[in-house]
Amino acid sequence: MRLETSVAIGKSGERRVRVKNATSLCREKRAEVCFLPVCLRPLYVLEAFLFAGLFFAGLLFAGPAAHAQSTKELPDKLPTLTTARQAHSLTSEQAARAYPVHLWGVVTYYDPSIGSHRASLFVHDATGTIYVEAVEGLIGDLSPGTLVDVHGVSGAGEFGPIIAHPQIKVVGHSVLPANPPRPSLTLMETGILDSQWIEAEGVIRSFVEYEHNVALQLAMDGGTVTVVMVKEAGANYSGLVDARVRVHANAGPMFNTRLQMIGVRLMCPNLSAITIVEIPPDDSFKLPAIPVDKLLRWDQVDASFHRVHLRGRVTLQWPGSLLCIRDETRGICAQTAQEDHVAVGDDVDVVGFVAAEDGAPVLSNAMYRSRASGSPVAAERVTAEQALLGNHNSELIQIDGQLIGKDIGDSETNLLFASEKNVFAVALPKDLEGEEADAWKIGSLLRVTGICSVQLDAQRSAIGEGMAVPKSFRILMRSPRDIVILRGPSWWTPAHALVILALVLAGTLLALAWVIVLRKRVVEQTVLLRKSEERFRHMALHDALTGLATRLLLDDRLTAAWKSAKRHQTGLALLMVDIDKFKEINDSFGHQAGDEVLRVTAGRLMQAVRISDTVARIGGDEFVVLLVDMHDPQMAERIAAKIVKSLAQPVPFAGREIPVSVSVGVDTSDAGGLDEEALLKSADDALYQAKAKGRNCFYVSRPA
Repeated sequence: MRLETSVAIGKSGERRVRVKNATSLCREKRAEVCFLPVCLRPLYVLEAFLFAGLFFAGLLFAGPAAHAQSTKELPDKLPTLTTARQAHSLTSEQAARAYPVHLWGVVTYYDPSIGSHRASLFVHDATGTIYVEAVEGLIGDLSPGTLVDVHGVSGAGEFGPIIAHPQIKVVGHSVLPANPPRPSLTLMETGILDSQWIEAEGVIRSFVEYEHNVALQLAMDGGTVTVVMVKEAGANYSGLVDARVRVHANAGPMFNTRLQMIGVRLMCPNLSAITIVEIPPDDSFKLPAIPVDKLLRWDQVDASFHRVHLRGRVTLQWPGSLLCIRDETRGICAQTAQEDHVAVGDDVDVVGFVAAEDGAPVLSNAMYRSRASGSPVAAERVTAEQALLGNHNSELIQIDGQLIGKDIGDSETNLLFASEKNVFAVALPKDLEGEEADAWKIGSLLRVTGICSVQLDAQRSAIGEGMAVPKSFRILMRSPRDIVILRGPSWWTPAHALVILALVLAGTLLALAWVIVLRKRVVEQTVLLRKSEERFRHMALHDALTGLATRLLLDDRLTAAWKSAKRHQTGLALLMVDIDKFKEINDSFGHQAGDEVLRVTAGRLMQAVRISDTVARIGGDEFVVLLVDMHDPQMAERIAAKIVKSLAQPVPFAGREIPVSVSVGVDTSDAGGLDEEALLKSADDALYQAKAKGRNCFYVSRPA
């Protein structure tokens, strides 16, 4: 009879020894892992007899001393782990001690080359799944479903425990494990299911083929996740787009350079692990065309995540990025990677996945086909106030404004316009620019034609009746010809006024009357210039995105507060606030989501302090709070705690909630020890200490 001994480590640290015979071991592995090949079963009978003979021979020749030695365990000897769960349940410190591991399992995912001369391998047994760190080309081809015998040691891994330095032996072939659990995307993103064999259901939105791999975008309840698999020759991945599927895969973490989890992906072995639940239409362009005005209405709400078909005339095309159309009801914009040229006014069919963005429906992962040539859609003349109402979102409009600024970026040029009391931006991709842009001078009155894109005030939209509340808009241009110069910059200057005055003094009484008129115009221009100076001064002292004070205004107020504290013998404090992992928010949700997080953070900071205090934005995601007239040193700590608590609330954006937290560094000083530069540096050092403590907290700098 073949015996197998395994040692399990309990929660309290004790060791439990289990002995299994060959029959129970084989039965267990049949039930939970795989069927052993029939040709191997006689080998186990022979092995049992050999083991029994050796066992009794050892008892006869070793004697009592050998028996006593066999019961004595060396203090440094680590027990052998025989299941995936035992190895994967170790802490990082325990896994780094290199526990010996010996387990049987079935291969659920194998990628022979993932870079750095490494292969990716997941092995599943009756208790769970674990990642095996293998060397590229060392194992050979391990197709999913292969039964393997793995010897190795535990390792800390890049996120969770793994099997390192493995010796792998193929013992047979079976099928992939059936009926895996189906967790939510939220649970997957916690990292609890690291490496585990799971099931996910959703609709395939798109696919991208790389040299060795394929990435599928799976839209499921709770969001979108990437499904990665090894590329198969001759496979038709395009046939999966818009199909509802069930995917069996390993939950693989995504992590940063500090080995912190930042997301999840599904490692699917091959197309055989994907079951099509609902087949996609043979041709989505043959689906009934839906009027744009009917999208996302109650009677059109659809939780299937499938494509929709729209038909209309082209109003804008940014090749490889954006296509806007208008049907008989209204306009809509589609995000697309397709670069086929279509002319403005052409009739096109567009299919894509519908979603809501900034108060209007949009299409993602869209495709289009040209139907016929047509005449361009006429732009509607509107004012800035009318555009801000939101009724012209995604529509082609025409608006007049004065050019007050330019921002030339790497990918697009943004122009800043003023119209009455409103300021709006105009965007044009860099590759669509022409020589006409050189004629756009600051101060010119221009007429702009383009697609109106409205941005919402998420907080105000969420209260009351739930109606969308616009807060700003910008215009998306189609080409430089969409700008017409109505009037160049003002020619009038004080020097010109003196020339005209000299001519008028030498003229007749009629000329004198004309001088009076001109002087009146000079006064009007002076008033306009003063207002312009005040507007630009406000723009220089306040952040354009959040409306908070800039570093320049903060320095002025800090100097004034320092003098006041000296004079009145009061204290003041500086709070340095930094958004935790802000780059990851931009990378995961997009820069629009990052801008929304900055705006919401600014609003919450203003609500957390007094009217007399100052909140400033001094960097990308760095804020400074200046507390003045402090009579109680503990007040700064209370305000810091209030800021950490209020800013830990998620930020709603585009139907999702973005997790946010901040770190706060606090420094206080009384009137006798005030130093502006030292106060700023001490608050910054305290912020660094708050981040070192683990973020989402505050740290108070204590005097030496």
